[in-house]
Amino acid sequence: LKFTQKGGVTLQVREKPISDKGVVSKSLFHFEIEDTGSGIASNELTTLFEAFVQTSTGKQTGEGTGLGLTISHQFVQLMGGELTVSSEFGEGTTFEFSLQCQLTEATDVKKTTFEKEVIALEPNQSSYRILIVDDKWTNRQLLIKLLNPLGFELREAENGEEAIEIWEKWEPHLIWMDMRMPVMDGFEATRQIKAHIKGQATAIIALTASVLEEERVVILDAGCDDFLRKPFKNADIFDLMHKHIGVRYLYEEESNPNGDEEITIAELKSEILKLPSDLLTEWQEAVEDGDLQAALSLIDRIGENNKSLVNTLSKLAKGFRFDILQEVFD
Repeated sequence: LKFTQKGGVTLQVREKPISDKGVVSKSLFHFEIEDTGSGIASNELTTLFEAFVQTSTGKQTGEGTGLGLTISHQFVQLMGGELTVSSEFGEGTTFEFSLQCQLTEATDVKKTTFEKEVIALEPNQSSYRILIVDDKWTNRQLLIKLLNPLGFELREAENGEEAIEIWEKWEPHLIWMDMRMPVMDGFEATRQIKAHIKGQATAIIALTASVLEEERVVILDAGCDDFLRKPFKNADIFDLMHKHIGVRYLYEEESNPNGDEEITIAELKSEILKLPSDLLTEWQEAVEDGDLQAALSLIDRIGENNKSLVNTLSKLAKGFRFDILQEVFD
């Protein structure tokens, strides 16, 4: 994704059953990931899987450490496969590997439980000012798209220096602070803000991709009130905002008319198969293709026939749980 500015990235998985004396007990799964990105020069392919080695294109992005492909390569080897690469510079790259898997029977299938979705802020609350600080535009947009529809006042900053300038003039109630940024990182920005008396009134929650427990101590020592590891769940964002600045929310009503938060595959299948045949065919095609936009468009049409089904399908589609949606047609 990082190296593909146009075209796309395609993942294909193919299964080849393996029979032993006429009984199929194993399958060989072949994975192929192809992009239309910048490609890799032929002289760089031989060292691609070595630790801390980056291609010339990778170095230009200023991101990464040269460990991602090394770790991926070792993961595949641990599972009995071999990760290989082919590429044409300027045209794109293909990675592929095969894994042999033992087939088993599914038993005691658990019901799928959905978290209640926040749909609005409770009335009669203060207007909350939230500052989002991250040098990556996409990371900022993720939080903006989550929080903006609820009515928060939002501003954003690309680095610690910008964050301090906005904080001084705007005095946000809470700051989501990325810790690793150029110009001024989140550690220094937090220390400078918390050094002021009015800075104590601003809750600062660190966002970090680090999994090291030692990082937690360093973050809290810098003055952050809490921290959250990436990738995070939406519910984690809302919970921490409630904890630190007291935000209260309104939640959507459960889609199941019986008030049960859980829904089984059998129940879902029963409802979907009641759809008109033409709509059912279009829905199956969208699900099998993993086409989110087509699925969401069809959900609007399905709502005209079955109101109780819409919320469940919408949650599954938006959560990219096409594995569950496809299971309905197995």
